[in-house]
Amino acid sequence: MISDAEIRDILARRIDVMHRSVGIVLGLTDANGRRIVAYGHLNQGDSRLMNGETIFEIGSVTKVFTSLLLSEMAQRGEVALDDRVAQFLPSDVRLPERGGKQITLVDLATHTSGLPRLPGNLAYRSIRNPYADYSVADLYQFLSTYKLTRDIGTKYEYSNLGGGLLGLALARRAGMDYGKLVRERICVPLGMNSTTSRVDPDMQWRRAVGHDRAMRPVANWDFGPATAGAGELWSDANDMLTFVAANLGHMKTPLTPAMTAMLKVRRSSGTKGLELALGWHILTKHGRETFWHNGGTGGYRSFIGFDLQSRLGVVALSNAFTWEGVDDIGRHLLDPSFPVITNPQMASIKFFVRLWMRRLGF
Repeated sequence: MISDAEIRDILARRIDVMHRSVGIVLGLTDANGRRIVAYGHLNQGDSRLMNGETIFEIGSVTKVFTSLLLSEMAQRGEVALDDRVAQFLPSDVRLPERGGKQITLVDLATHTSGLPRLPGNLAYRSIRNPYADYSVADLYQFLSTYKLTRDIGTKYEYSNLGGGLLGLALARRAGMDYGKLVRERICVPLGMNSTTSRVDPDMQWRRAVGHDRAMRPVANWDFGPATAGAGELWSDANDMLTFVAANLGHMKTPLTPAMTAMLKVRRSSGTKGLELALGWHILTKHGRETFWHNGGTGGYRSFIGFDLQSRLGVVALSNAFTWEGVDDIGRHLLDPSFPVITNPQMASIKFFVRLWMRRLGF
């Protein structure tokens, strides 16, 4: 396995030479335990160093939590994967249908609902905080007027809209807001005390400041009930390693059956070697499966993944939004045949990264 010194060299090059982040925290977990390697600072000009308790926006990694809620609630008998989404919304909201089929919960969790990536009525008041003003009423209005352009359940299209709708539907079924639902059903059972929908005042000192591609500090993103399930959560490397370790089976928890069930759902992405489970993307290379998800907001990038065969899991958190992010580092730690990007100016690499992000989302 790659050494801490080798990981630190990768991070030092990404931050000090390439200037593609201000601070990065890497975590690895296997059958022998866990380790964390951190490099850089919480903010430009801040002497405080990153560590496993540094808190980041995790962006679309939130969608894995949302899908775990779906699986957990299905285990309890509160919902079924093939339940119609419409039954969890007000009766006057008309979800789009096509070919006699209606959108189900599993369609949302696998990005095969036919809904677009973003709602057409998402009017950015500020591109620096794009979801802040998007309300549940806005979401219902869009759903009631949108016409599907493809059959439900037949084609993969990554959808932040779908992730937000899934979180809202599950929260309504449980009778509590999304953040509280995640807390009660996932964080408390796993002992994840730093994973939250809002950073409380007593946690602020641990918060990494987000940065844009020019390494300028930027504001955090805000999510309301309509979009919370798509990207609302904050966490640190310690908690995310606990989450990955639980998915690997390194620890037995009340969520083990739900986590196992997530991986049994498989839908095609339309791309060779890439499938969808509940919430997870599954990349198959040389007969080995890697389960992963990435995330990105205006000032952060994140990556989590694991390999059931090697029993290895990886967490990567960065306080800068760049095209390279930390996906390449996370994949390299899981499988050394994936290269680490060392020259972001190469047009072919930048094109590949942009294409990957458009296809898979963040």
